[in-house]
Amino acid sequence: MKHYVYMLRCKDHSLYTGYTTDVQRRLKRHEEGKGAKYTRGRGPFEIVYVEECGDKSYALQREAAIKKLSTNHKKKLIEQTLQDEHNELPEQREQRKQQELSESTLFTSLRTRREEG
Repeated sequence: MKHYVYMLRCKDHSLYTGYTTDVQRRLKRHEEGKGAKYTRGRGPFEIVYVEECGDKSYALQREAAIKKLSTNHKKKLIEQTLQDEHNELPEQREQRKQQELSESTLFTSLRTRREEG
């Protein structure tokens, strides 16, 4: 199962950060008014950021870290991601995804060893 951290831009231009295993299904829930309490009445929404994470634990930690960022830092994260994706060659994109997966797997492995030790 894949795990994602995402950001939505609300009708009032505020940003909402969340975690899900299915971004499109979660967006639909927000649009139906059945998502997070914060997003109720703030639609329509635009998905402005999606980050695939290696596991649920890392995704939830990443979500918490992004939520702590200032609005300006969140906007810079969104802009940087869009710029990076626009400038990447397909081979670079695949290499980046493999690197992110490897880093996430390493993080999980280190965390597991620490908890067992």
